[in-house]
Amino acid sequence: MDIELAIDMLELAPKLDHAILFSGDSDFRRLVEAVQRKGVRVSVISTIKTNPPMIADELRRQADQYIELADIAPEFTRKPAETRPRAAREDFE
Repeated sequence: MDIELAIDMLELAPKLDHAILFSGDSDFRRLVEAVQRKGVRVSVISTIKTNPPMIADELRRQADQYIELADIAPEFTRKPAETRPRAAREDFE
């Protein structure tokens, strides 16, 4: 999967102004550097708030922007459903 993502990003780079990478894998640092050389701004979304951190420091430093996943999670996290009292069997008879 990593290689497919890298190929896709490199092929799309001439058509992109900004790429967003959801990963913390240090293997992507060179990819980020390569697309930046093509004029693409790269934001990386991952987390350093876990133990161990889920992002390689070199990838975080290479990115034009680092976005902490924990900070944006409330924007797209599903809220718990409201609990309703269960109907009694006699309600259906």
